[in-house]
Amino acid sequence: MQNDIPTKSISLLKSLKLEIFPEVDKELAKWKSKAETIPSKELRTQALASIESKKFHCQGGSVYALLAGDKGKEAIKFIVAYQTISDYLDNLCDRSTSLDPKDFRLLHEAMYCALNPALETKNYYALRVDQDDNGYLNDLIKTCQEQLSLLKQDEIQPLLNRLVSLYSDLQVHKHVSLSERVPRLKKWFNETNTNNDLTWYEFAAASGSTLAIFCLISYALGNKLEERHTKEIFHGYFPYMQGLHILLDYYIDQKEDLEEEDLNFCFYYPNEEIMKQRFMHFIQESDKHVQKLPDASFHQMVRQGLVGLYLADPKVKHLLSDTEMKKNLLKASGMNARLFYWFTKMYYKMNRK
Repeated sequence: MQNDIPTKSISLLKSLKLEIFPEVDKELAKWKSKAETIPSKELRTQALASIESKKFHCQGGSVYALLAGDKGKEAIKFIVAYQTISDYLDNLCDRSTSLDPKDFRLLHEAMYCALNPALETKNYYALRVDQDDNGYLNDLIKTCQEQLSLLKQDEIQPLLNRLVSLYSDLQVHKHVSLSERVPRLKKWFNETNTNNDLTWYEFAAASGSTLAIFCLISYALGNKLEERHTKEIFHGYFPYMQGLHILLDYYIDQKEDLEEEDLNFCFYYPNEEIMKQRFMHFIQESDKHVQKLPDASFHQMVRQGLVGLYLADPKVKHLLSDTEMKKNLLKASGMNARLFYWFTKMYYKMNRK
């Protein structure tokens, strides 16, 4: 894997196609084979579904492996395993008959353990009926821990723990019974948020991304992370870049979330015009904050890639606001976003089953 961090969109796309995606495919194939051996039908179904339907999460997240230099393959191993844990647990909570916050909290301890190599794994299914996964979840955790054992992470550990704490809190609060979700999320927001620019649902969205974790760990694996950069990266990604990431994710999922009665933070904007204005605000703030980071042009391209990738998703055509929203966000994001948009459209067309 190349040692130079791409600074042009064409070189980034070339790296994704020739280096990143093939490695991601290898890792996902390995985890799919492992998932197929899960004895519990419910756990097996959700594990396989998360890999099948959320592959692009691993593909997108693995762009950060380009920050790891000659440790790029190790970064991809971590990113794919960690994102697979995230997607699997999200499926278990979304599609589960359980509404027990203690169950959701215990499940998401797996994500904390994966970031802390000194911790031992345990039975994260203890509060639910389906438990036999043939070691699938623990193997994912151990794979993450193995990659993190390669680096000195003292300076980033508090930030990693902060990010996973926010993520886990969100997953607990958003999956309880319908009547409890918004009150719990608002209470959590009032107790936790320190940014007066955010609404409770925007703060929740920003907490739901794994981008800053992937960025910090990839830099650390490549031995490129200076101590002064750790907090800059945290604040460069949280809340605006991560918020933009998850708001776009929720934006394209509106139709299916409405049908499944899943919580979607886009539903809480008073109207589509305000939602568009806030998306534009997140784009502008993301741009401003990433300018302070090392390799600023790379992070700027990632932000542009997020807009292009999500707006090119086939699910967007089912949204009433498709044309105007897409046009405005792509225009605000610049030429690179349009390039990523067309690349992604072509990728979907070529890989259509």
